[in-house]
Amino acid sequence: MLEKALPHSRQAVKAELMRRLQEPPPGRIQVLTGPRQVGKTTLLLELARQLPNAVYHAVDTPEAALPGWWEGIWRDVRLRQNRGPVQVFLDEIQYLAKWDRLVKAKIDEIVRQQAPVHLVLSGSSALLVGRGLTETLAGRFEHLRLLHWSARDLATAFDLSDQSAVEILVREGSYPGAFPLRQQPDRWRAYIRDSIIEPAIGRDVLVLHPVRKPALLRQLFMIVLGHPAEIISLQKLVGQLHDRGALETVAHYLSILEQAYLVAALPKYSPRVVRRRAAPPKIVVLNNALMAAMQTVDESHPRWGAWVENACLAHAWNQGQEVAYWREEPLEVDAVLTGTWGRWAVEVKTGDFAPRDLVGLLEFCRRYPDFRPLVLCPQERVQDEIPGVHLMAWADFLWGRPLPDTPGEEGTEH
Repeated sequence: MLEKALPHSRQAVKAELMRRLQEPPPGRIQVLTGPRQVGKTTLLLELARQLPNAVYHAVDTPEAALPGWWEGIWRDVRLRQNRGPVQVFLDEIQYLAKWDRLVKAKIDEIVRQQAPVHLVLSGSSALLVGRGLTETLAGRFEHLRLLHWSARDLATAFDLSDQSAVEILVREGSYPGAFPLRQQPDRWRAYIRDSIIEPAIGRDVLVLHPVRKPALLRQLFMIVLGHPAEIISLQKLVGQLHDRGALETVAHYLSILEQAYLVAALPKYSPRVVRRRAAPPKIVVLNNALMAAMQTVDESHPRWGAWVENACLAHAWNQGQEVAYWREEPLEVDAVLTGTWGRWAVEVKTGDFAPRDLVGLLEFCRRYPDFRPLVLCPQERVQDEIPGVHLMAWADFLWGRPLPDTPGEEGTEH
């Protein structure tokens, strides 16, 4: 589960981490996790350059496997302490054998001696570091997540207009390393497959997490890429797999894909947890690039609406909101959001629609009046008057503009 009150955009995470590193040492370990290829290493290197007495080490290098590597780091740190507080950045910590025990022993020593040292760890997946944090380092760390880039992040990094950044986010996703290859589709797709998908599944998940049926996991991932923003039963997913597995296995593998920041299986909204768990999940691919590596879609494609909806739900998830859906046949709501943005019931419309098409949204808000109805629609429909319903351009939502005002209230920043 994400820490919903914490920042997740690149600049916000960097600022928060810098603030914590300027507190009096020693403090708790700062742990930065997130998907592959979203700039965690770049962020740590930027911080290391800005701080006068910092050291950076990548753990996923051949040198890290040499005898004495770990001990050598701390000999250097002890020498640096004569110059003032030291910030130690260890990137991709999960590739160090028995890393959790080594880190626990070191941080306990630092605290016991009141050494002027701040320790920052990073990892490419929550599932890789989660067990060590919760079982070995409980109470000794604080967690930040750098998640998939937003349209605003793309615009800032590559000097894009807001409209261009939003269109790219929907059509091609938001991995910054892939951006320079956009005009060479074959190289772009190869980068997504070889630098993101394969390492995330083949290296992170299959090597460092117990998976009894790796072929089943790969098949499941490829299948769910074809069902963005769809509610799909586990039975249907099992029926599409060549290597059949139990429903519990498929549900577990969906959870692993979510911990790897690839795909989220959204629950059905219900105040009753038991009913929430029994309902089929709604699939959200957490970066549209993962789908674009397999298929090209534009505004004229019949699946464009599903890609826009997927991008909107993924944006909310990546910005730290709780995202669910709601369905009581024949009524349905695309997304139910709770978190720092407030409580919203959301419908995503990319084409023409009439008030009668919002009956599910209005019924949900009647049953749960603490939620406000929001329709994400084309820009030309924003000025429509639909009693009791807020309208917002889906492009503005993806850009991160404030959610619509409620009379007497200020807009919700996101």
